[in-house]
This record gives sequence, structure tokens and C-alpha cells, in this order.
Amino acid sequence: MIGRGGSLPWSIPEDTTFFQNKTHRHTVIMGVRSFGEWPSCVRGRDVIVVTHAPSSLPSPVQAAASLTEALAKAQTLHGDVYLCGGQRLYEEGLPLADVLHLTLVHTTVEDGDTFFPDWRAHFTCETARRESHDARWRYTFLTLVR
Repeated sequence: MIGRGGSLPWSIPEDTTFFQNKTHRHTVIMGVRSFGEWPSCVRGRDVIVVTHAPSSLPSPVQAAASLTEALAKAQTLHGDVYLCGGQRLYEEGLPLADVLHLTLVHTTVEDGDTFFPDWRAHFTCETARRESHDARWRYTFLTLVR
């Protein structure tokens, strides 16, 4: 489960820092709702938003009508390419990815409405694992490859 009511059901500063550091100076692809949750992502990243309303995006964000178009645009931009949600982009992009950086939050959210696809069949080799926690959450940072 990765969402509830249009946003993350948790706030984990260590995870946010990890994500920001990992994607800095790289290209991120996200859906329009994910972009709405994190509009400051434009600082230090090339951003491509998959949307059918490109005129609603601020400069220098690029628009793409599909993940396929976004990936083609990303090949002309800086660094690695990261898919940053939401659910539909993860479902379409997971079979195409080589590496998965995943934070598993060890909790149950009863009213979650957005889900990360099952990744276990695609990523069978764990290359890094780090357990952590804060005052409210326990979580695991994983890096997996095919």
C-alpha cells in the first residue's frame, strides 16, 4: 500500500532524505497526482510528468502522454531515470526496470487505496538492506535487481 486519499499515509524524514539524495541530478518520471504531492521536485532534477493536461505544468517540467513517451524523453536528459509513482506508472514500469529501490514500511493501513504492484517475481536478488525506525514507524530500505 502506498497511498490513502491521494497522499502517503506516513511521513518518514529519513525516507524523504534518501529519496531526495538518490534522485538529485537525475531524471524523475511521475504521474500528475504524484507531482502534485511533490512539486518542489523540480529543484535539482529533470522532471517528466505523465499527463493529458500539459498546459497545467510549470516550467521546466516536461509533459508526456504515456510512460513510453516519458521514457523516450528521459533518454535525452541527465543521469539515471527514476519512476516516482503513482500506482499506474509503477504497474507499467516495473517490468521495464533493472533496479528497484524500495522502502518497506512495517505497518498496516486499513483504508489504503493506492498500491505498489507485486515486485517479488521481477526482482529476485537483494543487493542492499538496511533496517531503520523513527519514533512512529519501523521500515526497511531495500535495493533489488533482476
